[in-house]
Amino acid sequence: MADSAALLKQQIVDFVAGFSVETTPGAAAKTPDYRELLRPGTLVAVTFLPGSDFADTVATAKRLRDEGFEPAPHLAARSIPSRAAFEDCLKRLEGEVGVTQVVALGGAVTEPHGPFDSSMQLLETGLLDRHGIKTIGVAGHPEGSPDISETALKEALAWKNAFAQRSDASVYIATQFCFEAAPIIAWDKAIQSEGNRLPIHIGVPGLATLKTLINHARACGVGPSMRFLTRQARNVAKLMTVNAPDRLLLDLAHYRASDPDCGIAKAHIYPLGGLKRSAKWTYAVADGAFTLGRDGKGFSVDREID
Repeated sequence: MADSAALLKQQIVDFVAGFSVETTPGAAAKTPDYRELLRPGTLVAVTFLPGSDFADTVATAKRLRDEGFEPAPHLAARSIPSRAAFEDCLKRLEGEVGVTQVVALGGAVTEPHGPFDSSMQLLETGLLDRHGIKTIGVAGHPEGSPDISETALKEALAWKNAFAQRSDASVYIATQFCFEAAPIIAWDKAIQSEGNRLPIHIGVPGLATLKTLINHARACGVGPSMRFLTRQARNVAKLMTVNAPDRLLLDLAHYRASDPDCGIAKAHIYPLGGLKRSAKWTYAVADGAFTLGRDGKGFSVDREID
């Protein structure tokens, strides 16, 4: 039993090591110094929310670079007003920041502001290769999408795999956060059987109250694993309880280590309850500073988390 527990613990450490994390220009304005929260070299995705000014994305990316991190700005296709504006964005990211990684997404707006309706149209321009982008994240949907049919999702993923073959850049799948491993594992197995060969950076919710997680899940259209939260929410007293993704990480780490066909490469943390708390907890896990539960279904970190 001791050997199996040690093996499982190492699987979790290996899975969490090298995790990436998310931030926004709004969160950056409230963060005095990312170096107080994150370790050097951490990959930090910079979101682009509807109605935002891309100049704020550039400024946040530059600050992250200056503080010793690897910024990966989001490029939201439907929010880009023209091809010229898209190229200008890339020129600024290349020249002012030295960005080599981006996440190309459709974006959370219904009607395109310009000629781009999808991330695939951004990729097809060839401008990312031309402006020094070496790594590209593209969207994946473990629990489907309320706005895109299953057929369209399959076609898009096949297209992205084909694009990766002809691009000079490395391409990976970036997903929305989920709360339960079973839907993720089923999705991974399904897309691998359909020919996906892109590594998956799976979205993991950081520490947050149950109420906060439910609100974010509703806003982002999270699917079946939402039931994991709503079952707990039946007990109103639990709404302000801080939830940790220990069971999710344990299950995914074991799956990744035990299935040679697993496509999940790493964890991407969404700090829904604040970066400081989520980063402290995740670093504790990455350092092995946690204790497995006796039931083998979760774990608790051995450090104090504010």
